[in-house]
Amino acid sequence: MSNQPYLIAEIAQAHEGSLGLLHSYIDAVAQTGVQAIKFQMHIADAESSIHEPFRVKFSKEDATRFDYWKRMEFTLEQWKDLKKHCDEVDLDFICSPFSNLAVDWLEEVGVHIYKVGSGEVNNFLLLEKITQTGKPIIISSGMSSYTELDKTVDFLKSKKANFSILQCTTAYPTKPEQYGLNVIGELKERYKVTVGFSDHSAKISTGIAAVALGAEILEFHVVFNRSMFGPDAIASLTFDETKQLVEAVNEIHLAQNHPIHKNNNEDFRELKNIFEKSLAINKDLAKGHVLTFADLESKKPKGYGISAAEFAKVIGRPLAAHKSQWDFLNEEDLA
Repeated sequence: MSNQPYLIAEIAQAHEGSLGLLHSYIDAVAQTGVQAIKFQMHIADAESSIHEPFRVKFSKEDATRFDYWKRMEFTLEQWKDLKKHCDEVDLDFICSPFSNLAVDWLEEVGVHIYKVGSGEVNNFLLLEKITQTGKPIIISSGMSSYTELDKTVDFLKSKKANFSILQCTTAYPTKPEQYGLNVIGELKERYKVTVGFSDHSAKISTGIAAVALGAEILEFHVVFNRSMFGPDAIASLTFDETKQLVEAVNEIHLAQNHPIHKNNNEDFRELKNIFEKSLAINKDLAKGHVLTFADLESKKPKGYGISAAEFAKVIGRPLAAHKSQWDFLNEEDLA
C-alpha cells in the first residue's frame, strides 16, 4: 500500500433534510484531513413508494418511509451548489445513487466516484446505469454472500469498470464480533482489487485495525454529536474523533511503508555501545582467585571489559592480579 488510505466521511442523512446543516457538514469535514465526503442522493418518487416499510421506526416526524425520503431530498441546483462547495474546500464529492434518475443528476453535478450501498449490490439495472458513466465505483459488501458478490464482480469486470470493494457489516452500531476484519484479506485474495472497510462501529480503533490489516479505503459516518436525531447518528464518529482517526491511520500507513530489517542494526551501533554491558567483579578478589558465577556483575558501557554475553568463558579461570570491587574484567586480568 504505497498511497495513503483513502478516507471518506459519510454524511448520509445526518443533515436531516436541512440544506444549511449539510453545508455546515462540508465545512466541518474539510477540517479533519479526510480526502472525500460522501452523500446519498434520494429521489423518493424514483426509488421508493408509499408501500416501503420502515426498517426501524425511528422518526417522530415522518408517517412513512416514503415521507422520510421526500424530506431528505434536495433539488438538482442545490446539489450543484453542494458540489461547488466541496470543490472550494478540496473534498472529493462521492455519492450513492438509489435510482437511475439519481445517476443522471449526479452526472450533471459532476460526481467523482459512485458508491453502491449494500442494498444495491445486486441491482444490476442500477449497476448498468453507473458503469455507463465510466466513473470509478466503490461497492459495499454488507448484505452480500460471496456467491452474490461473485456475480456482481463478474458483471463489473465484463463492463471493464474501475471498482473497489468494501468489507461492511450492515448493523448500526456494529459490535466487535460483527466487524469481519478477516474479510479484508479474503476480498483481496478473491477479487484482486482495491479493498477497504466501511465502518459503523462509532469507534476509532476499528478503522485503525482495518488499515493495519490492509484496508486501502476507509469509509465511516460522521455527525456533530451522537445524540442527534437520525438513524445513523449512534453509529457515527464525531469530528474530534475523525481528526484522531485521520492522524492514526496516516501514522499506520507510514509505518507500513517503512519496514524494519532486523538484521540491519547499524542505526543502533552507538546506542548498543551505551546500553550493552561489560563484565566486572562484584567484590575485592585476590590474585589467583578462581572465578565463579557469584563473583560476576555486568556494567555499562560495552567495550570496557569482556562482553557480558561471554561470561561463561571466564568461570573457572584464576585472576592474574588482585582486582577491586566493581573493576571491569578483561582478558589480561586472567591467568
